[in-house]
Amino acid sequence: MVPLDPVPQPIDHVLAGAADAPALVDRAGALSYAQVEDRVARLAGWLSAQGLAPGDRVATWLPKTREACLMPLAAPRAGLVHVPINPLLKRAQVAHILADSGARLLLTQPARAATLDPADTQGVIVHVEAGEGTPMPRSGADPDALAAILYTSGSTGRPKGVMLSHANLWLGANSVAHYLRLAPDDVVLGVLPLSFDYGQNQLFSTWAAGAAVAPLDYLTARDVVKAVERVGATTLAGVPPLWVQVLEADWPVETAARLRRLTNSGGALTPRLVRGLRGRFPHADLYPMYGLTEAFRSTFLDPTLVDAHPEAIGAAIPHAEVMIVRPDGSEAPAAEPGELVHAGPLVAHGYWRDHQRTALRFRPAPAFSRYGGIAVWSGDTAMRGEDGLLRFVGRDDEMIKSAGNRISPGEVEEAVVAGGEAAEAVAIGVPDARLGQAILVVARGDAANEPALRDRLRRDLPNFMQPTHFEWRDELPRNANGKLDRAGLRAAMLARQGQGAADEDKA
Repeated sequence: MVPLDPVPQPIDHVLAGAADAPALVDRAGALSYAQVEDRVARLAGWLSAQGLAPGDRVATWLPKTREACLMPLAAPRAGLVHVPINPLLKRAQVAHILADSGARLLLTQPARAATLDPADTQGVIVHVEAGEGTPMPRSGADPDALAAILYTSGSTGRPKGVMLSHANLWLGANSVAHYLRLAPDDVVLGVLPLSFDYGQNQLFSTWAAGAAVAPLDYLTARDVVKAVERVGATTLAGVPPLWVQVLEADWPVETAARLRRLTNSGGALTPRLVRGLRGRFPHADLYPMYGLTEAFRSTFLDPTLVDAHPEAIGAAIPHAEVMIVRPDGSEAPAAEPGELVHAGPLVAHGYWRDHQRTALRFRPAPAFSRYGGIAVWSGDTAMRGEDGLLRFVGRDDEMIKSAGNRISPGEVEEAVVAGGEAAEAVAIGVPDARLGQAILVVARGDAANEPALRDRLRRDLPNFMQPTHFEWRDELPRNANGKLDRAGLRAAMLARQGQGAADEDKA
């Protein structure tokens, strides 16, 4: 087991495996730890020759290429800040992230670069291939220095950049490698996007344990099955919609038996999913987890407790303090709901160039906190049971979680009204058996415009942000202040959805 180490280092020091042990496995073969170290050093040298200033932002918009996997270490080694962009995003979202982050360099692919307008990359050095430079030694950066900005959606507006230090990333890797009990003989199948904290940490925690990571861009669950067999994967991380697909796939008994651990975040596992995963992968430990990009991850449930407490989100991960806080700032007693607040060295450094939203979410820890300092006030309601385990009660914001993606209703609404097909729109997440939540848009306008609107949205938004349903109205409800009554509309839609499900069950 990886020992806990509370003393952080620069993130490019995370490569802990034996020199000749495999570190990165893909269809082109395997790279040893010595080879990964050499390539990181040369990639950092290439970056340092691009005329960038210390602290400049370097963006990558790539699938899981080797460069995409190595840049999170190479950019900080060169004294730069890495900004990974989800490869599923399209031109408008990419342009926003480039502009908001002030990126000075973008590494992407020719076809992706061709979709960007010249105005999108003004002042940005665009490369469609990485080079090699003079190898750079390991970083001597202050662990509190900024190393990465990960963009995540908020309940309103466009994605915001979460600022992560070397210490945030290094301690997160140490924590996860420890509690997952990763070992040098493990092979972690990386199916999650590297632009997500969950996906990026798979690289770091695997390397902190001296194990091998096998990045995979998959289209179907069958691709995952094949990859587990091909690389001999022992660990698979996912989100609930992926587990639904995984359980529907045909798994040879020998392939399913390879997996030692399954980890889940991005939404709660239902008891049905727990039973299904237990039956399909009887030799795998199951780790339900709860996390916030603003604090990386907060809790995990020990695999020995999952069967008895499938509804729990567990206890704080190492290097984290998780509290349940009353509105008056005092600690909530057992069985009393309160706001989940996360303190400790995993707390991010706020939102990039957004002091207002930073002040709302990142505030002084409660007086009873053992860490003190700045904490993340999640806005989520949870409670601690008499058994000491935390349980999620509800999400106070309006985020839509679909297929493991956190989607801003405001961003969907902005896209819907941008072309004039609808005058106003409210995006709502409604329960969906496969996606977790599907996107329902209630729009003011003419329903005859829907085909044209859907055509435009297919060009402007990634697949996971496409509305599943539209409801057209002549007017949308408003509150006493004249604003759209989003809360009332959401409650009405969810109630109707629930009644429809009830009627279907009766039938």
